[in-house]
Parts: sequence; C-alpha cells; structure tokens
Amino acid sequence: MQWLSHRLSALPNTFLLAWGWQRRLLCAACGALTAFALPPYDFTFVLLVTFPCLVWMLDGAVDPAPGKRVQRFRTGFALGWLFGFGYFLSGLWWIGAAFLVEAERFAWLMPFAVLAMPVGLALFTGLGVGLAAIFWSDQFRRILVLAAGLTLTDWLRGHVLTGFPWNAFGYGVSGSLSVSQAASLVGLYGLTFFVVAVFSTPAVLADARPFRQRIAAVVVAAVALAAVAGYGAVRLWQTALPVADLDIRIVQPSIDQKDKWRPELRDEIFQTFLDMTEAPLGGAARVGQPRMVVWPESAVPFLLTQEPGALFRIGQSLGDKTELVTGAIRAEPGMRGADYFNSVFVIGTEGTVQGIYDKVRLVPFGEYVPFKPLLESLGISNLAGPMDGFEAGYQPRVLTTSESFSFLPMICYEAIFPGSLDGVSRRPDFLLNVTNDAWFGRTPGPYQHLAQARLRAIETGLPLIRAANTGISAVIDAKGQVVAKLAIFEKGLIDSKLPQRLDNTLYGIFGDLPVLVISFLIVVFAGFYQYNRDSRVN
Repeated sequence: MQWLSHRLSALPNTFLLAWGWQRRLLCAACGALTAFALPPYDFTFVLLVTFPCLVWMLDGAVDPAPGKRVQRFRTGFALGWLFGFGYFLSGLWWIGAAFLVEAERFAWLMPFAVLAMPVGLALFTGLGVGLAAIFWSDQFRRILVLAAGLTLTDWLRGHVLTGFPWNAFGYGVSGSLSVSQAASLVGLYGLTFFVVAVFSTPAVLADARPFRQRIAAVVVAAVALAAVAGYGAVRLWQTALPVADLDIRIVQPSIDQKDKWRPELRDEIFQTFLDMTEAPLGGAARVGQPRMVVWPESAVPFLLTQEPGALFRIGQSLGDKTELVTGAIRAEPGMRGADYFNSVFVIGTEGTVQGIYDKVRLVPFGEYVPFKPLLESLGISNLAGPMDGFEAGYQPRVLTTSESFSFLPMICYEAIFPGSLDGVSRRPDFLLNVTNDAWFGRTPGPYQHLAQARLRAIETGLPLIRAANTGISAVIDAKGQVVAKLAIFEKGLIDSKLPQRLDNTLYGIFGDLPVLVISFLIVVFAGFYQYNRDSRVN
C-alpha cells in the first residue's frame, strides 16, 4: 500500500514541477487533447488525463499564501487561457474549411479566423480557471471550485454578445448516450459541472493527505459517474416510445456548396428536390398517413415567395395529407431596399405558404458582419450566401401543420443553444432543425453539430427531426436515440415515423437556474472559507 501511495504521488511531478515555456506548452497540449472527447472521436477517457493535469499545473503554479488574490487570478487566468486555446483550436480548426469554398476570395482569411476564434473563446476558460485559482487550496474543494468556475463561464460564453456555446465541456460525454441522459435533469451546463468535477478528481491521488482519504474521494467520483450512467441506462431501458400519427420524409440532396448558388444549376437543383420528394415511399413509411416532407436550410437557390411557379410545382409534388417544411431565403421591402431573412416555410398541398419562421440567432461573419463598415474596409464581407447579410427574426416561434402537429424550428446553429424552449408560448410536439453543413466538408464540424442538436432532444424530452444538405440528417427520439440517419455526403431519403414526445423534463421546468445557483454558492462558500483561513493566519 505504501509503495502504491508513493508511485501515485510521483506520477504528477511532470506537471507540478513544470516551469516557464514547458508549463505553457503542457497546458495548451492538455487542452488540445481534451477536444478528442468530442465527436467524431468520443474518446471520453482522455478527460481522466487532461483535467487532473490541469489541476496539478495549478497546484504547482498558484501561491495559496494570504493576500495574493490578484496574483492567483492572473496565474489561473493564464493557465486557463492556454488550456482553452488548445481546446478550441483542436476542436474548432474545421471552421477554416468554410474559407476554402470560395478560396479565391477568402482563403487568405482562413489562418486568421482559425486562430482568432480560439483566442477569443479561451478568454472565458481563462476567466473560469482564474476565478477558481483565487480560492485555490490543497483541499478537495478546489475540484468543486474549478467545476463551478468553468460552469459559470461556459454559461457566460453561451450568452455574452450573441453567445457561442459550441463545444461546452459538458459535450465531453456526448459519446455516452446513457451519461448524456443527465441533461434531462440539469441541462448542458449541469453536464459541464459534472464532467469537470468527476474527471478532475483523480488529481487528489497526488495530494499530501492520508491515502485512504484520497482513495475515498476517487471512489465518490466513481460512484457519482456510475449513478449517472445507471440513471441514463434505466431511462433508455424503459418502455420504447410509441410513434405519432405523422410520417416524416427527410430529403438530403448532398449538393456541394460550390454548386449551390450557381445560376446555371438553379433549375437542376430545384428539380432534384422535387424528384426526391415524389420518390416511392420506403423505410418505415405508412401509406395514407399524414406526412411531412422536410428540405434542409436555404434549400432552393432562389427567393421562394417570389416564384409562384415554384410554389405551384411544389404543391403538385406533394401527395394527399402531405406538407413541406423547407428552409428558404425570403425578402421583404425595407428602408434601404430589400431585407433578407433566413427562414423556414410550411407549404401545403396547394402550394400555399401556411407558416413562416425567421431565424433569430444569426451566425456572426456568416449571416451578418459585426462592425461592417470597418471590416469591409479590410476586405471582410458576408460568407454564407449571395445576399448582403440577413436580418434577424423577432423571436422563436412554434409552427403548426394542418394536422395540428406543432414543432419548434431551429435553423442551423440555433440548435446548439440550451434552453431552446425559452420564450416559446407552448411546448411543441417535436423539434425541427434544418441546416447546411456543406461549408465544412468531411471534418468534425457536422458530427459535433449533430451531437449538440441531439442533446436538445434529451434536455426537452422532445423528438428531433434534422434535415441537412450534405448530412448528417436524422430522426432522433425524445431520449436522444437515433431512429434513422443518413451518412455525411450521402444523397438519399429518410422515411420514418415521428416518435412521440415525453412529459416535460426537470430541466425543461427549471432550466439552468439550479446549476447556476449551486455553482455560485460553491464559489461564495469557498470565498468565506478562505477569508476565515486568512484571518486566522494574520
């Protein structure tokens, strides 16, 4: 036993004693390795290495002496920023693929964008680790304070400015559907707290405390992980979900982004959608059943409402009891010409528009350009389409089919935001996500996007219908189980029954408030404890 204790104490010395550039390099490398817990790799076990290493580097760098709060924050912020920079660079490098779609115009911007985003997002990680470092100690509570700090700053990252919660630390367990079921209780940010707390705990094995206490802490973390996985397994094992009286057909045309807006291909692309819509039923389709056909984001390369002939042809392609839900760009007169919206349309069998939703959360630099006059002088303009940017919709909106099935549309990266039902007047029957991930080719981007959209189904207890131009299209039930999907860049159809929704989840009722309150209280109590300790020392 003594030999094992000695070996466990010696193991982290590389990180505890690292100094200068070695510490900085190790910190960034640990962050980069952490991203391999995300899709498509799903190597969750790496978190058992990277988070303890972060704790050890903080143990070796943070001076716990009284009266050095500013110094501790600066040290923690620097290490947290390096960890975050490595994490976001490794997890988001694929955004550079978007700049190669029109390489002659935008390729020169790729290295700046690939580096600029991790630089900015890592500020939040630095803030979270810096906050934890203020209250750092040699006690187990430092693990909880680190989890609380990163939870609060992950939440901030999802809300500051337009918000960008992509690859929150909670997604590190997205490869385990059973563990991910905890999102139905605590949401994404609750998963962040859980991931950081549980996977950082092995760091205490190197503490200068009695061996039994160290082992006890690890056992508690292991029991917590087993309990969460057990809850998820039971939730998944329960009676299979019934299906609703609505069939779904998802059209995945797999049109290359370079071809999507070429005028000479306009008619061919539109005809592709019509032909796939009219194709014979397959899969789990039921003859005579009400049906919803779903096309992806900005499916047709023209303004749909200004093409009555196109609406008529769509109506002809739809059978009885069939409606189309499609992403499309729409325009309406504005003060300075036309205003353009990235929208979802519900179109009936007569080719009539029965409902419209305009995207609320626009992608910065993709659908609008912040500080546009300044940036255009540097040659930066809209990247996401032929229009001169988009206007944002007013608020989320539930749409209803003629068969009285209601759904919440989420266009593109709107599906990455937790609390998707906030501001919605009533709970819908399902979620619907239309997107175009063709910008990012065969990179981790589309896989990460799918995993994040799937978590919205678990959080809300609502099935998710997802149509993506080049994939990954899928039907996902209210527990996050994939009922049917098409591979990336596969041209094809999904014919499936709509899964039933579950009763409202605990997260759906209380949202992020409980997790935020608990995280805040942990930080406050850590502050009180340190104040009392410093007072006794002085």
